[in-house]
Amino acid sequence: MRFTFRGYRDSDHAAVRDLFININRELATPALRDAFESYVAVSLRDEIDRLADYYAERRGAFFVVYDDEKLAGVFGLERLGAPSAELRRMYVDAGYRRRGLARMMLDYAEQACRDAGTRVLTLSTSELQQAALALYRGSGYRLLSEEIGAAQSNKTVGNIRRYHFEKDLGLSAAQKCHPC
Repeated sequence: MRFTFRGYRDSDHAAVRDLFININRELATPALRDAFESYVAVSLRDEIDRLADYYAERRGAFFVVYDDEKLAGVFGLERLGAPSAELRRMYVDAGYRRRGLARMMLDYAEQACRDAGTRVLTLSTSELQQAALALYRGSGYRLLSEEIGAAQSNKTVGNIRRYHFEKDLGLSAAQKCHPC
């Protein structure tokens, strides 16, 4: 399978929106269904329905991954070019899981950070995403902290254990001097 990685375009909006909604509904346990629906609504309003502006405001970029004409995955990077960037919204369509795509996406995000002179990549995920936890741990990410998110935002449902990780991207001395 050959995937195409590229920056988000407005023409990707409907597919990205559908993927976001579907994955978050899939993650919702019966006890958290209402909380997830509220989280989806907030995230659509504050981020997903304004992706280009949202990531531009945070000196970042949003990426899409296609298999021919089908959206296979997405991810965003906030503070790209700063000493530390944050990986956000890394989602893989259910039909493309267990094929190494998440690993390819993570590699691509790390290289985008290195190319921009970013030394550290941070991320967080929830207890509901066991495959993501295994991927990050197996990819050299160091657990910084864990917490139960109390307040809902476009970054957390609330009342779910979140794990915060970071990875030193191993930039050369010349790359570390890159102006932010």
